[in-house]
Amino acid sequence: MEARDPELKKELDATLRARHDLGAEYEPALVESFLEKIEQRLDGTVDVRVRREMAERQMAAARGTGKPGSGEGFGERFGFGVISLILAIPLSAIAAVNADLPGLLVCWLGIFGVNAVHASRGLPWIPRRRRRSSDWEE
Repeated sequence: MEARDPELKKELDATLRARHDLGAEYEPALVESFLEKIEQRLDGTVDVRVRREMAERQMAAARGTGKPGSGEGFGERFGFGVISLILAIPLSAIAAVNADLPGLLVCWLGIFGVNAVHASRGLPWIPRRRRRSSDWEE
């Protein structure tokens, strides 16, 4: 519904003319009738928006993707960091035993790189590849 809906404007003009013709005693009934029309229009608009949102969520769930721009929560980032540190212990031991200090440095550079890439996914200033929109989306 647009801010200046011509159909709604016609309804208001008709209600005002009817008030002028019928007199002030019918004013409460006319106002109530006009408000019911506005309420029906708003309900229709809200219904369309809710259905569109539900359809978008169902499509996202069917594709296995989240909503664009939904971002990750703190829990996912924290969990990824904890798991990478837990896995860093045996990886560090293996790298130190097999390749000494250079192996340990390579191991920790890899751990740092994986965590940096994962953390950078949530940063707004890093550009992301845009999803190709389909004909089904508005």
